[in-house]
Amino acid sequence: MLEFNLRFGVVAGVSIAFPDTSSRAKGAIGLCARVGLTQDDVDAIWEEHGRELLVLNSVLHLKISAMPFSTTRRPLTRRQREVLEWVGDGKTAADIALIMGLTVATVEKHLRLAREALEVETTAQAVLKASMQKQIFLSQPDGDDPLR
Repeated sequence: MLEFNLRFGVVAGVSIAFPDTSSRAKGAIGLCARVGLTQDDVDAIWEEHGRELLVLNSVLHLKISAMPFSTTRRPLTRRQREVLEWVGDGKTAADIALIMGLTVATVEKHLRLAREALEVETTAQAVLKASMQKQIFLSQPDGDDPLR
């Protein structure tokens, strides 16, 4: 990143890390100073306007992180999301079967169908892709979540 910034003459700025919207999401933004400004100039601007900049960027981060991921494929079913979330929490198919009151074969079927729906080869890839698409690990309570 430093190399990229130097190539464009960016030598000063501010980095902001945002509060996590879930345990599996991280967010940050880098605000770059225009060419000719020093870090002391940026620090003076931040001293005067930093609170407002932080609030505006935090609101933007929350809005972006809550945006749904649109896809032409059908979304995962409630059961497919649930088994992927359990896998993401480190549970085995046998654990998930016990937790959900299903057979191991049924859990494996949900995992296979989730992999197919997400067009991935492994369950780990399915967990990652579903998480990135905001289909699993939703931060809303179940009752407020239209995807459940």
